[in-house]
Amino acid sequence: MTPTDLAYRKSAAEGASGFGLLIALYDTLAGNLRRAASAQRASDIEGRCREIRHAFTVLAYLDDCVQRGPGGELAQRLTGFYSALRRTLLDAQVKQSAEALDQQMETVIRIREHWQKMDVCNTAIGNAVLEASGAAHADSPWAQYERTVGGWSV
Repeated sequence: MTPTDLAYRKSAAEGASGFGLLIALYDTLAGNLRRAASAQRASDIEGRCREIRHAFTVLAYLDDCVQRGPGGELAQRLTGFYSALRRTLLDAQVKQSAEALDQQMETVIRIREHWQKMDVCNTAIGNAVLEASGAAHADSPWAQYERTVGGWSV
């Protein structure tokens, strides 16, 4: 990763919502899988291992966030998905299959798109609440509030 890429990611993460951070993690995971598949095609075993190792780190972080959350059906499905993805990555490593990595990358991107749609809906709802409360006006006492990961705060 170049210093420019790192600076871009850092600035994007600093102002991101909870969904924005989740989407960034899925972007990172998809990038790891894409680079691992490319490395496999180029017979760059060290590069493939590095990218898959980082993908495992991202998966562990995502899974840990689900485990600490409130639970429910979505949490169970996500935990199952992350577990299946880890198994598939191990299998792709053993079989040295760039195609398996590509397939998993496509799955990660599809799920990322769903998170992005939820973020758009969440933003639209938040903006409607602001407008309904009169907070959309700069001179309103509500104008001092800004949106954060967990809801609304000063």
